[in-house]
Amino acid sequence: MLYCFTGIFGPVFCYSSNVWTADTLTKVMAYFHAQEVMFTLSSLQVCELKKQPMSEMGNIILEWDKTKERIFQSPGVNRTLFLVTLDKCFLALSALDCVDVLSQVLRVSGVNYLQPDVVGSLPSVLQEDAFRNLSAVFKDLYDKTSANTQRALYGWMNICLYKTEFNESTSWVSAENLWILGRYMVHLPLEEILKISLSEVRLFISYDNATKQLDAVYDITPELAQAFLERINSSGFDIRNTSTIYRLGLLVCFYDDMEQMDSAVARALLHQMIKCNQLRGFQAEVQKLKSQLLNIAMQNQTLNDVLGSLSDAVVGLTSSQLESLSPEAVHNAIATLNQVSGWAKSQVMILSSKYLSYEKVLSFYNVSQMGALVTGISTQSFYSMNPKELSQIIRGTTSQYLSDLSPTQQQGILRKIAAFGDFASSVKDIQGAFFKEISLSDLWKQTEYNSSMMKEKELRRSQALYLYELLSKKNSPADLLSTGQLVKGVTCQLIESMGTDSFLNNFKFFEKNLHLLSPYQVNCLAWKFWKVSNASIPPFLLLVLPRSSTFRVNGSVADEFDVDLLGNLICHLPPAFLHGRMSPKAMAAALPQFKLCRQLSHQQKTEIKYKLFELYGSPNNWTAETTLDVGPFIAHKLLNFFPDCLGTRAPSSDEIIKLAEANVFWSVQELKCMDAGTFDKNVELLGTVSGFNSSQLIALKEKAKQVWGWLPGWKSYRVVSLGRVALALTEDEIKELDLHSVDTVSALSQQREWTLTQARSILHGFLEDSGQTISTLKSFDLVGLGAILCALNSTEIMSIRTAEFSAAVARIGLLFCSTPVLRLFKKMTESVFGAAAGWNGSVLQEIGTIAGGLNEDELKAFDKNLMPYFQPIAIRHIPPEIFQALSPEQIANLGPENAAAVTRSQRKPLDAWQLWSLQQARDGAQGSSPGMEQGTGTIGEPLPTPAPGGESSLSLHTKKLLLLQTALSCLL
Repeated sequence: MLYCFTGIFGPVFCYSSNVWTADTLTKVMAYFHAQEVMFTLSSLQVCELKKQPMSEMGNIILEWDKTKERIFQSPGVNRTLFLVTLDKCFLALSALDCVDVLSQVLRVSGVNYLQPDVVGSLPSVLQEDAFRNLSAVFKDLYDKTSANTQRALYGWMNICLYKTEFNESTSWVSAENLWILGRYMVHLPLEEILKISLSEVRLFISYDNATKQLDAVYDITPELAQAFLERINSSGFDIRNTSTIYRLGLLVCFYDDMEQMDSAVARALLHQMIKCNQLRGFQAEVQKLKSQLLNIAMQNQTLNDVLGSLSDAVVGLTSSQLESLSPEAVHNAIATLNQVSGWAKSQVMILSSKYLSYEKVLSFYNVSQMGALVTGISTQSFYSMNPKELSQIIRGTTSQYLSDLSPTQQQGILRKIAAFGDFASSVKDIQGAFFKEISLSDLWKQTEYNSSMMKEKELRRSQALYLYELLSKKNSPADLLSTGQLVKGVTCQLIESMGTDSFLNNFKFFEKNLHLLSPYQVNCLAWKFWKVSNASIPPFLLLVLPRSSTFRVNGSVADEFDVDLLGNLICHLPPAFLHGRMSPKAMAAALPQFKLCRQLSHQQKTEIKYKLFELYGSPNNWTAETTLDVGPFIAHKLLNFFPDCLGTRAPSSDEIIKLAEANVFWSVQELKCMDAGTFDKNVELLGTVSGFNSSQLIALKEKAKQVWGWLPGWKSYRVVSLGRVALALTEDEIKELDLHSVDTVSALSQQREWTLTQARSILHGFLEDSGQTISTLKSFDLVGLGAILCALNSTEIMSIRTAEFSAAVARIGLLFCSTPVLRLFKKMTESVFGAAAGWNGSVLQEIGTIAGGLNEDELKAFDKNLMPYFQPIAIRHIPPEIFQALSPEQIANLGPENAAAVTRSQRKPLDAWQLWSLQQARDGAQGSSPGMEQGTGTIGEPLPTPAPGGESSLSLHTKKLLLLQTALSCLL
């Protein structure tokens, strides 16, 4: 039988038979989506089904391909489709059909709405094929679901698999059930594992797919892993047999039978333990096991002899052990060493030095052999290479590691290529994050760019602003926006100037790259869309627009549907909004999205943290699953798991690794009592702890002197490994260090808490040990000095060569220097980019905090349209007495991000109009100042403007969902 679904405008699509397939479902959805755009919702007649003859099919089938993309871009639709399907489908259709529908909906969209309470709605009695198919879907989606949802899905699978004929002394867990559970086997209770029949365990391990399954149980606990190992060993498989070891998957990470083990078995285990870095947690236990196996593997052999057979356990070798290696041993083992991840910076420096001392000459070939170890090559060594060899490096397979180089190293490579190589052709070959280190002034020297060259490059906003403007003269918006990163360079003026058709046709590129856009750009998009679109504004843009607009979504985020509407925009919700206008229910749904946010502010994280406490209660009462889901937002300090670590005994390696930032709770006395080997092994981790006070840092510094000996003998990798501990070095101690390498100084400059005398001591030490003066410093020296540059005096700053300053200006513009220093850097910047009056948006983005050195007249002279292109960190560095010189029009055009960066001291001297304009900018309102444009009355909020069509988007959204449910009910 042929059926056609119809509305008042005639048949829209047809389908045959009485089975409601997944295709039919999505076409129903498409129908409503299309009708909403074309007609008012109230005019639809949703329950009419008519038979149509086959001859009429040609002109009534919906153009599905054109509609499919639009339907699944509509926030909330996938969630509604899933929930309605779950509620209605199993009652009306065969189970297999429903599983097909459910799996398609789940795969085509996110699974954020697959929450534990929803899992409870799944039927517990299903045909065997339907259950297997649905279980397979859930196994495929395991990584995308929360830990609480994983636990709930295991509970559902348990109910479906459990057989009443099993009694208390036997287990329902058979080999077949283990295969069905897949990764959900990690949720089996310990007592259940110990009851599994040995014959079933033997059958399970016998098949090769068991290894694939065990390779994926990254969230298994030590207790469960050891229980499985015990059952496997008892089942007739000798877990000391090499062939068995290869079958154990991630269970090897918790191997505990070490008695009388020979070195061959130890090396086999170490080889298999490469995969243990996939584990979620328990890395301290893994490292301890690797250390034990390492000692066994090296029995009766030298480290030089076995280096290449130790797998990634070599990461556990101490600096002293690595120093003892011969260059020949490192050279012979390079094929293994270059694949290992997890190296500490000091280890890489040692190994690179050993390898290169064997090779003698740094060439493209030997660099290409080093893999991840290239990060240990000194900046000066890179700069000393032949330019052609360097050009080969950025084109070859080694290029994948270039983004891991420090900014100092990257700058060294770029300066050599720019000075002696074919920079024009090299620009094409520089990919990824490395491209971001190219200075704006260097980009200006080359004009032969095209849009295709930009596809694999990451861009700073200053680069994107320049390149988009340059390329827009010869390329269409679609060509430019399809490259991704160039979207950072789209100005509000360009968005405003786009014709309606061009804007709507290219809007998908903006939507796809929302994470690359600034809040100011997103705000401009929202206004443009609202002005030109005949349809309602996309819901995910609603909250960007000012509170005074009547189409704001209720001014709050109440539930999971509101979260769907926001999408990636949720990352930009201000702290005050998170505090007062986001419900706990919405927070639960938003948690997976918040985890994807790249740059949440401290205030945002604080508000999220308190919402989580409101939702889940005290951390002391959290389940393991809740801890896994919520953990990224909560400090160690709040989980209270460390009291047992506090005592009179000294810290152990295991405790230091487990505690991470919570190492801050060790007393000074406990740190002083630390074992020398423990300190040497964990100094880099301790150097990352941000909460250590000065007394704790001094204790760790003294421990370093005790373990490593006199300061002039400290090698570069020792200084680099100190991290924050270096802040405890006195001026005299700094003078004793060997600071000839810019890489050593670069590591020190990462700390921003140096006193002026300490910074001056580091500067003088570097200049003296490297035999340089300020006037001979190259751009990579300036980048390496970093925060130390803030200690320069006026004579020193004016001695910097202009060409070198211009190449490093973007990095210098990230420094938080005093206003007098910024003013001097501003003078240097004018020697590169001309007088401040002529600076454009790309220059303002490039120079960052240096713009904080502008004087009152220079700041007042800037066109209001340039205000959004100051970086937020630059806004914060403008002195209050200078900031108040900005006109209300300039302040109103700061944009939401810059307006939010304005400090309390900067706001204090502002008058009423300036404060009003600042609030307008924070809200994302369009306009300049009160009374300056139509639609505003007296000082206060602008007059509200109705949304296109006369209805709010929220009411449209609600009607759509109600209508959809009605229609599906009619069909069922």
